[in-house]
Amino acid sequence: MRFKNKIVLVTGASRGIGRAVAIAFAEEGGNVIVNYEKDQVDAEKTVADIKKLGRDAVAIQADVALESDVQRLMQETLKHFGGIDILVNNAGVVFDAPILEKTITQWERTLHVNLLGTFLCTKYAVQYLKDRHGSSILNISSNNGIDTGSPESADYDASKAGIISLTKNFARALAPHIRVNSVAPGWVDTDMNSSLPKEFRDKEMQKTALKRWAQPEEIASAVLFLCSEGASFITGTILVVDGGYQ
Repeated sequence: MRFKNKIVLVTGASRGIGRAVAIAFAEEGGNVIVNYEKDQVDAEKTVADIKKLGRDAVAIQADVALESDVQRLMQETLKHFGGIDILVNNAGVVFDAPILEKTITQWERTLHVNLLGTFLCTKYAVQYLKDRHGSSILNISSNNGIDTGSPESADYDASKAGIISLTKNFARALAPHIRVNSVAPGWVDTDMNSSLPKEFRDKEMQKTALKRWAQPEEIASAVLFLCSEGASFITGTILVVDGGYQ
C-alpha cells in the first residue's frame, strides 16, 4: 500500500472527483479527511465507504473560500488525526453563462472557491505538512486553464489558470520539503456534468481522441501517482489528463 497510515485531506470530497480521490487513497492505506461545504449526506456516505475499507475517516464542513473556515478545518483535522501528510485541493464551482452575462457575484464566488480556496488551504496546511516525510500538495486544475474550452466558462477558466500558476509558485516556495503538483482533467463523467445536453456531450466526446469522458477514478489514479513516492522527483508539474482533447 503506497499510503499506509498517511493522513490525507481532500477538499470538496463529498462527490465526483473528490470522492473518487478520497476512496482511492483509502484503498491504498490512507486515512482521510472528507471536506464538504453543504452536502453532509454524501460526505458521510464517503466516510462510511472509506471505513468499510478498514481505514479511518471523518467529514468536516468548511467553505474553503472563508479564511476562518479553513483555519477551523485544519484545527479539527489536527485534533482528529494529529497531522497532515497530503493535501488535495479539489473543491470547485462553475457557473455556465454567456460571458457578457456573467455577474460579479458569479465571478467572485468562482475565484474565491477555486483559486483563493486553494491558496488558503495550502497556506494553513503547510505548518502541518512541513515536518512530515514525503509530504505533498496536489491541486486540481483543468485543461480549461491551459486552453479555454468555452467563453461561457470564462471565470472558471481564469480560476483554473490561476491554480496552475499558484501550483508553480508554491512548488518553488515550499521546496525542498513539500512537493506541489497539479492534475488538469478534461471532461469527467461526474454529477456536475450529468445535466449537460446529450448533443453537447456527444460533440465534446468527438473532440477527445479516446472518444469518451474520463471516469472520476481515472483522475484519482493520476492524483495518487503525483502524491506517491514514485513521483518523488516531480514538483511544479501540471499533468494533463484529458484523453487527448483538442
